Amino acid sequence: MPWRDYGALVAAIAVAGLGLGTALPLSALTLDRWGFGNHVVGALAALTSAGILLVAPFVAGWVRRAGARRLLLGAVVVSVLSIGVLDASRDLAVWSIARVVFGAAMGVLFTIGEAWINRVLPAAQRGRWLGVYASIFTLCQLVGPLLVKVIDGAALPFVVTGLLFLPALPIVALLREGVRDDSATDAAPPRMRSVLPQMQVIVAGTAFFALFDTVALSLLPLFGLRHGLGESLALYATSAVIAGDTVLQPVIGWLSDRYGRARMHAFCGVAQMASALALPFAVHAGWLLWPLLLLLGASAGGIYVLSLVATGERFGGERLIAASAVINVSWGIAGIVGPLLTGAAMEAFGPDALPVALAVCALMFLLAARLDATAATRPERRPA
Repeated sequence: MPWRDYGALVAAIAVAGLGLGTALPLSALTLDRWGFGNHVVGALAALTSAGILLVAPFVAGWVRRAGARRLLLGAVVVSVLSIGVLDASRDLAVWSIARVVFGAAMGVLFTIGEAWINRVLPAAQRGRWLGVYASIFTLCQLVGPLLVKVIDGAALPFVVTGLLFLPALPIVALLREGVRDDSATDAAPPRMRSVLPQMQVIVAGTAFFALFDTVALSLLPLFGLRHGLGESLALYATSAVIAGDTVLQPVIGWLSDRYGRARMHAFCGVAQMASALALPFAVHAGWLLWPLLLLLGASAGGIYVLSLVATGERFGGERLIAASAVINVSWGIAGIVGPLLTGAAMEAFGPDALPVALAVCALMFLLAARLDATAATRPERRPA
């Protein structure tokens, strides 16, 4: 186990998660204070995802030319600058460009970082250590909003927020160059469409969790309020979901190492669908609500972590980077479209549209997992 590379990668991405978790709510609060409406806040949030989508097709080629470590260092620097510049202007055009650039930097960071983590992990322990990575990243991202109250009073709050990314620079410098595929240096870098046929369950799992991640933070409190929980309990419900996602990923990863990734992937999908469908009933069932929310968060996080495990099982070298780019594209698209559709469904059909939407998406993931398992067991046709 290459502990130095693994530890440095996890620490660097965790630092980025801390900065990301601070920058996004600070931006929303600042725009609201300036009198901009929710549609502006939402549009700028979507531009961050747009930046991720813009760079995804090019990352593998950039790694070929510049090297993974150099690109990670550049992404950190661009993150610092694109967040810090927000203190210099209230012009929405400046903010829009900065958010696209920031999203692009995040796209490079996560595409390369997660591919590199996957590459250095031994196959027999991939699940548990990807689970540890996911838990640490989520925990750091959750600390970010707690820092907003402190940073918001600074003279240049976005410059201070940008500085949160800087500790990643010496951490990334510790890494040994190593995600390029030296055996393929004479060929063109692999494109995303070349790996997509092997990624149906991975894309479905990533898209599901991107939807879940945004919905759990934004719409689950509204679901609780509409069912009469009260503001405090509705927020505690969201915290319980996040706690399940954060704490239990190493356990799910360990179980996947022991009993098989595909089996645990399907189990998480079934658990997600069942817990989502039970939510409208459990919300009025007292203490039974809380373990159900933990299961809801844990199974959703497990679907994503095991999608990363599946990526490491199937790809290596530059193809692993291309596959990681596909993951980020899936996240970006689902993160934009999913909450819009779910919010509209809740508006039209009431709060129970939220768990129904989660259950339907979990079912779609299970169907993709079934198709993937069928394709894996189908014998190859050999030419006569």
